[in-house]
Amino acid sequence: MTDWLRARLQATPHEIAAALWSFLYFFSLLAGYYVLRPIRDEMGLQLGARGLQETFTAVFLSLLLLVPAFGWLNKRFPRRQLLPWLYAFFVANLLAFYAVFEAGGTQSPWVARVFFVWVSVYNLFVVSVFWSFMADLFDTGQAKRLYGFISAGGTLGALAGPLITAGLVQLLGARLLVLVSAALLSVAIVSILRLRGWARRADAAHSTAGNDGEQQALKGSIWSGLLDVLRSAYLASICLFLFSYALLSTFLYFLTAEWLPKTIADSAARTQLLAQIDLAVNVLTLLLQLFVFKRLITSRHGTRLSLCLLPAVSVAGFLALAAFPVVSVLVAFGVLRRAGEYALSKPARETLFNVLPPEQKYKAKNVIDTLVHRSGDVVSAWIFGGLRSLGVGSVQIAWLCVPIALAWLAIALSLGRQAERRQAAEASPGPAPTSVPAHG
Repeated sequence: MTDWLRARLQATPHEIAAALWSFLYFFSLLAGYYVLRPIRDEMGLQLGARGLQETFTAVFLSLLLLVPAFGWLNKRFPRRQLLPWLYAFFVANLLAFYAVFEAGGTQSPWVARVFFVWVSVYNLFVVSVFWSFMADLFDTGQAKRLYGFISAGGTLGALAGPLITAGLVQLLGARLLVLVSAALLSVAIVSILRLRGWARRADAAHSTAGNDGEQQALKGSIWSGLLDVLRSAYLASICLFLFSYALLSTFLYFLTAEWLPKTIADSAARTQLLAQIDLAVNVLTLLLQLFVFKRLITSRHGTRLSLCLLPAVSVAGFLALAAFPVVSVLVAFGVLRRAGEYALSKPARETLFNVLPPEQKYKAKNVIDTLVHRSGDVVSAWIFGGLRSLGVGSVQIAWLCVPIALAWLAIALSLGRQAERRQAAEASPGPAPTSVPAHG
């Protein structure tokens, strides 16, 4: 098995150990989340439409508090030492929720609100921290070879979590499934500890002064991540890329929410279709991660191609949707777009942070992955609602998405060029710089 992986990933025996532990880390992380997600969504249904709107706002406000708090923790504690304690805190949260649920709290609207917000924030935060940790462990060359395989671990976790919940919810109930999620998160903690040991050995072997994540806390104030984003053209381009993705994703989500009930009246039939869509997305994602991503990202201009692929699919998809406004086109476009994001665009986007200094890998990246992403969702929802209130039809909105997707493609092309210049500078001979300039 390891020989097959070494050949497939073009990895050394030393790298295989880190890749496997990273695979297990991401698998257990997403499996644990997807065990919780159906419980969260069921509680969301209890709140109603108005309650959900308020809860989404609470998610955004919670992130406004979380980002500076995380920056403060990164300033006070070495980042590799911080992560196991941070995940242990989340395990303690899950144990507390179990105690509340055991006491009958699942019927309380306030408990439902708190749990919905917690799971939503938890998901955004821990996935962002995961990729920051990966960027801290691997250089750009390693990331291009290993990220596709590591991402496949997350995809398998995303498949396993719902299967666990569907298979055990009748037997265990929602309360005990919270403990299952806590157990999976504990596996992630073990993986982090093993990766810390691997990183210590790698740092000692290479004697690199820049790889000191085990010993030093991050420098700068708690707001330095936000300031980095505002000052850096490179980070600003990443923000524009992610905001464009969020804008078009929200528009497509709302179009789906409008069209499906009109086409399929039966609730059970809609649920079945949505489950089939999720299955198709995850299977296609896994195939792309295992057999396409590494070849694409390691090719000439691989970063640029990987970033441009999803915007190009979006241009074609919204054109097809505007010209042929039927559910079959909507479903096919949605499957391709989500699989392209999970398998290609997301892992390629994560390689953009490998050329940054440690402070930006954690602080600026956390700002981008949480505040920028969630604010993009909120703003996009308001824009869509405003267009519909003005009488703009769904087909017209699909046409409006075409120039937005073209602008996104231009942003992706520019960002890809910037990233490739930085990657070339990182790989050039000579003493390695201790940091990367914020501008450029």
